[in-house]
Amino acid sequence: MPSKQAPIHSGFGPKSTAVETLGDTDLTGRIAIVTGGASGIGLETTRTLTQAGATVIVPARDPVKAAAALSGIPRAEVGKLDLMDPASIDAFSETFRGNGRPLHLLINNAGIMAAPLVRDARGYESHFSANHLGHFHLTARLWPALQQTKAARVVTLSSGAHRQAAVDFDDPSFERCDYDKWKAYGQSKTANVLFTVALDQRGASDGIRAFAVHPGRIETNLQRFIPMEELQARGLRNENGEIPPEQRSLYKTPQQGAATTIWCAVSKSLDGLGGVYCENSDIAQAVPSDHKPLDGVLPWAIDEEAAERLWTLSEQMTGAVL
Repeated sequence: MPSKQAPIHSGFGPKSTAVETLGDTDLTGRIAIVTGGASGIGLETTRTLTQAGATVIVPARDPVKAAAALSGIPRAEVGKLDLMDPASIDAFSETFRGNGRPLHLLINNAGIMAAPLVRDARGYESHFSANHLGHFHLTARLWPALQQTKAARVVTLSSGAHRQAAVDFDDPSFERCDYDKWKAYGQSKTANVLFTVALDQRGASDGIRAFAVHPGRIETNLQRFIPMEELQARGLRNENGEIPPEQRSLYKTPQQGAATTIWCAVSKSLDGLGGVYCENSDIAQAVPSDHKPLDGVLPWAIDEEAAERLWTLSEQMTGAVL
């Protein structure tokens, strides 16, 4: 059964950093994969894990660019991966498994936000394809390496934006309804949580536990598709293009943004737990669907029936099975 969706009072908070949540954890000999691990909070995640002794593989669409960003970080390796290309996912996974190495940590960190309508070669909408289906496919292909450890964790980056949309099981790729980039993003982030719920059910008996993470509000390249005029219209920038002073306290640094990911990846307080949505380096509170504050996780993201329905749909859409 999934763990109770309620805080465990970890001792950390919104301003905790990745280094703080790591503590004195020794990851020597451990192997991690961090998608999107060469920029933003992914880069901070990679850096923090390697500082603890882990070897971190960072798969990227542009390995040369990724290698430049990771230059000087010990034990950081680069691979080739496009999450919207099934053949690329298969090739990366086969290469990793071919080396015979176990996989202790899989951090599904990469993602896109508020992008214009783009479809992958299969016709799937890009947010659903890159943010959810790509990571579903990757996790399935790496499953034997995760099983090999007997104690692995899969951490998938979601967002408070899950409150913007449940998964539309009848039209996940906007083939019949008008495209809405925020609904598309929100749906993919809800899918990340539902994936975590179903994955933990399947992995717990093999010692594989799954966690979904809301990193918080951070300024990174994730916002590259949002024009300044839209940010201003949404009240997220003032007339000078700056974050309004009254909102600055809501933002985190990349080190703070990576804190919950690291906490979910290494914290001993989570031993025996899984299938939960976390924020501010703690398990988030389950909240009702009419909850107005921007904290907690809404019912449609942790519904077990919806999680199983999404799992079946994802298998059908990707052809990937555990």
